[in-house]
Amino acid sequence: MPLNAQDIQSWMVSQLAEQLNIEADEIDIQEPLDTYGLDSANAMILASKAEKLLGFELPLNLLWLYPNVEGLSQRLAEEIIESQQETGHQKLKVTEFKLDLGAEVILDPSIEPLKVPFEPKDEPESILLTGGTGFLGAFLIQEILHQSKADIYCLVRANDAESGKNRLLQNLQRYEIWQEKYGSRIIPVIGDLSQPFLNLSEEKYNLLATKIDTIYHGAALLNYVYPYSVMKAANVLGTQEILRLACQVKRKPVHYVSSVAIFESTAYTGKVVEEQDNFDDHEGIFLGYSQTKWVSEKLVKIAGSRGLPITIHRPPLISGHSETGISNTEDFVCLMLKGCVQMKAFPNINYWLDMSPVDYVSKAIVYLSQQPSSVSKAFHLQHPQPIHLSQLVNWISTLGYEIEQIPYEDWLNKLQSSACTPDNPLYTLKPFLLQRWTEEQLTATEIYTQERRPKEISCKQTLNALAGSDIICPPLDPQLFGKYLSYLLQSGFLSAV
Repeated sequence: MPLNAQDIQSWMVSQLAEQLNIEADEIDIQEPLDTYGLDSANAMILASKAEKLLGFELPLNLLWLYPNVEGLSQRLAEEIIESQQETGHQKLKVTEFKLDLGAEVILDPSIEPLKVPFEPKDEPESILLTGGTGFLGAFLIQEILHQSKADIYCLVRANDAESGKNRLLQNLQRYEIWQEKYGSRIIPVIGDLSQPFLNLSEEKYNLLATKIDTIYHGAALLNYVYPYSVMKAANVLGTQEILRLACQVKRKPVHYVSSVAIFESTAYTGKVVEEQDNFDDHEGIFLGYSQTKWVSEKLVKIAGSRGLPITIHRPPLISGHSETGISNTEDFVCLMLKGCVQMKAFPNINYWLDMSPVDYVSKAIVYLSQQPSSVSKAFHLQHPQPIHLSQLVNWISTLGYEIEQIPYEDWLNKLQSSACTPDNPLYTLKPFLLQRWTEEQLTATEIYTQERRPKEISCKQTLNALAGSDIICPPLDPQLFGKYLSYLLQSGFLSAV
């Protein structure tokens, strides 16, 4: 007898429990899979086992299109029945709903900045920061502490204040920027960005709304596989909750960390995009994360039009610290670098690297946020002098690594055959890299080649605004790359030649 939905459900719960080291009865079949910490690597392992059990190929993004055990099991059971009527090895077909991003841009009309007083402070005493357990967030904490006398209230998910404080402290230690003197000025706020009113009690919410003078909103769920629907709560509705808080008791300026990804629409292909340009076009934004950033920034702009003081900061991919070389080894750049070195091959594509060092991005955000002239403006923080991917590959080759650039389709085939276990970091990125995202059947890598990108995302106005400071983006040259490589080798992330 063929497996039914209940059989598949029981098998999946058992596999999940084994992979995640939890008891089977802890898994709620209606809860999103990411609730249990299912990362891309575990998802790929689970999908591989399911293919062997079921006898047909699964789409790379299946676990995110049906993101709970109940829905996924039901869909797989339906496919078993359908596949019995056909011959040969089958691949499950899924229906992806067309998303109208424009219809998602609705800011709660009860968010009314002008209904509360605005008492601007030259030097805020209490700052709320989201994203403090992330890479950029750690350096924003450091920079705010250096450039102000304010206490930083950090929204963090944890069971209690002590574990929340430890999460923040450990993140600062991880990037080697923790100092004991920071301790008294970093205050954890135990909450959840994806929940109404940040999942705070009414009393705590009102106290926070009264205490906070300024907000830096940098938190976002970043995943290269999740669809918009899975990330909406944290990224879009979370931004709305921050804007709501900013309009309670008193108006609080919001400094929003957006992304240059808002310009991924093909409407901007070949064009020069400047900081204050409108970004109304969204056709051709395929990645769920990018879609959430486009909608979220639209919400921030609406709040600004209603009278909330805002600044918007659009970083690109963020690279390591320009002086210490300390990097986020879990980010896309590092994973691609390590994976391609292991495969001994990079794709031969027309791709320009405009990544900016984390210290440049964090210093620029804090400095620009403190300038009265920045209100209602957007800033582009990508590197003003990008380099071509081939230049990076040449530098790596000169260090003794045996690598080459090969035609893109050959690289995809090599990725499919070589990155077959979690030992290669590209294994976890396969759903992102191999998925055909467009009607033209383009992969994500092809979407980001220069042929489909804006001719230039100009940062001239941003550089002019930084001219009064000593903040300069260091060149992407062998010296900077050498610092990154030294850190990646010393940390054990990369193996020496």
